[in-house]
Amino acid sequence: MTAFLEVDHVDKVFPLANGGRYIALKNIHLEIKQGEFVCLLGHSGCGKSTLLNIVAGLDKPTQGGIILENKQVKEPGPDRMVVFQNYSLLPWKTVRQNIALAVNQVYGNKSTKERRAIVEEHINMVNLRQAADKRPVELSGGMKQRVAIARALAIRPKLLLLDEPFGALDALTRGSLQEQLMKICQEHKLTCLMVTHDADEALLLADRIVMLTNGPESHVGQIINVPIPRPRQRLEVVNHPSYYALRGDIVYFLNQQKKAKKRQVKASAIIAGNGLEKINLEIGFIPLTDCAPLVVAKEKGLFAKHGLTQVNLVREPSWKAIAEGVTSGRLDAAQMVAGMPLSLSLGMGNQPPSPTVTALTLSRNGNAITLSKKFYEQGVRTLADFKAAITQESDRVHTLGMVHPSSMHNLMLRYWLASGGIDPDLDVKLTVIPPPQMVANLKAGNIDGYCVGEPWNSRAVYENLGFVIATDLDIWQSHLEKVLGVKEEWANKYPEAHIALVKALMEACEYCDDRRHREEILQLICQPNYVGSAPEYTRPGFIDPYNRGTNEPPEMLLEYNQFYVNKTNCPSRVEGLWILVQMARWGIVPFPRNWIDILDRVRRNDVYSEAARQLNLPGLEPERTSFQLSDGSVFSPDNPIEYLQGLKIKREIKIEEVEIDSLVVSL
Repeated sequence: MTAFLEVDHVDKVFPLANGGRYIALKNIHLEIKQGEFVCLLGHSGCGKSTLLNIVAGLDKPTQGGIILENKQVKEPGPDRMVVFQNYSLLPWKTVRQNIALAVNQVYGNKSTKERRAIVEEHINMVNLRQAADKRPVELSGGMKQRVAIARALAIRPKLLLLDEPFGALDALTRGSLQEQLMKICQEHKLTCLMVTHDADEALLLADRIVMLTNGPESHVGQIINVPIPRPRQRLEVVNHPSYYALRGDIVYFLNQQKKAKKRQVKASAIIAGNGLEKINLEIGFIPLTDCAPLVVAKEKGLFAKHGLTQVNLVREPSWKAIAEGVTSGRLDAAQMVAGMPLSLSLGMGNQPPSPTVTALTLSRNGNAITLSKKFYEQGVRTLADFKAAITQESDRVHTLGMVHPSSMHNLMLRYWLASGGIDPDLDVKLTVIPPPQMVANLKAGNIDGYCVGEPWNSRAVYENLGFVIATDLDIWQSHLEKVLGVKEEWANKYPEAHIALVKALMEACEYCDDRRHREEILQLICQPNYVGSAPEYTRPGFIDPYNRGTNEPPEMLLEYNQFYVNKTNCPSRVEGLWILVQMARWGIVPFPRNWIDILDRVRRNDVYSEAARQLNLPGLEPERTSFQLSDGSVFSPDNPIEYLQGLKIKREIKIEEVEIDSLVVSL
């Protein structure tokens, strides 16, 4: 069903006097149904009123647009009416005349009698009959606001827009008008979008509460559905079983945003050559096919193009070494498994938190689950077959390899096993093995299978040691895989170098996803100082059809190694949230109650967006929507704890507020 009102990926950027830009709103996307009452809630300065003005047609978005009943909003119109906090009444006109001003403007084609009847109807609607001939100076604040509401409703708008209409009123008057507004909206089935900073008001009036994060780059932090039935009475709302939990969530969100506001990035005063603070970088990587963007950026001169003239790519033996290199400062940046910036920031494994950020997703997909060939010979073809096979051999422990606890390899292997009723901690044993050592361990019989990136699945197939029972495309298509990781301290100290690094790698990612370049890239990554693999088992999936090592013919998987297309590069917060949930599911880290703050801090969309802008690339973000995985489960970005608690196979869930550190820096 098409939305009645759609806020379609709206950005709002204001130019500054010094030539800079202030990004007030970033990628705001909302769909509102007809008759729905939605509240925009957040701290002052988060862009609530700016968004409302854009919906009203009083301001224009820098990017994106507003669609009302399948028509783009380009200017103000009588189908939308705004009620402001300051009443906006003409002081020399009476109540009746102020309302008539709008009616006469919109309904000029109606007779005088018809227009007068509309005015009188709305005077009665807001209970102002005795004050109909009074001027604003003779009215109380509450009465003035009722006039503004009557004037808005009198032109029969399709959409009522309310900008903190009761903010200046005393509690008694505010309560009375709120109840009157609810009654009018219910009777006339009005669609309303209202700005407020009051949690109780939002819970009383709204069907949904859209909570915006602080600016700059304010975005939708969380959307709360209010399950309180209508019609509503204030006392019934307060006594509803969900009321205090919902109110607690709102207050917690606002408090977290208040704390986040104190944390600002310190600008570096030291500028090196080419306008960058640092031009010599040590960047770590693991020998995998999807290190291609780093190799391309080095070999094709893209680092140098963006001023990073002395970049050394450091081949590391394991993801543990990558983490150590970045946290110790030995590496300036690194290719990381997707969950590593979050796990380092949260202090995984009882380690002290080491704030780490990512401003770029380097790749998507590219992993597979390989099992020993003996299972294929036993007739194992599916997950259900694998469960039956390990159940039959209950006297031995079946061991599966993965590369790091916070990797998508671990999380998706666990997800896949659990979806088939296999507990990854009780029914099998998972062990950490560096990617280049997977094949040797499978050959030696130390493990029964593994989840890893290429070319180490295809090598097992090539050597007839294993078969691929599932690729990640079978579990979650287009999932994030590797990211660029740097210490937060480094990002704050070298902001221009950070942007230059992201720009170089974005261009490299785009180059990698042009399949005309794949033969050239294959030759680059197969060099001994990079992946060092044989081309024959590096080609499958990257260039050639993918061979699973089964009796089925190889299949062409065009999205198996994905570097740029389909909004690959944005460090999506929703995907980061899925990682947090899955790590908490298996007891790797507690689930942070302040997850919105953690994600905003770790996943640096602001750096990504600035890099994209400087490259004149669209810099599109993935949708902030629910998504479905292969087992049919739906993950919502607004109810992560409910989703987590509803999972059947999991460890004891710990939910706690996580303080990364107490560092507060200023511009």
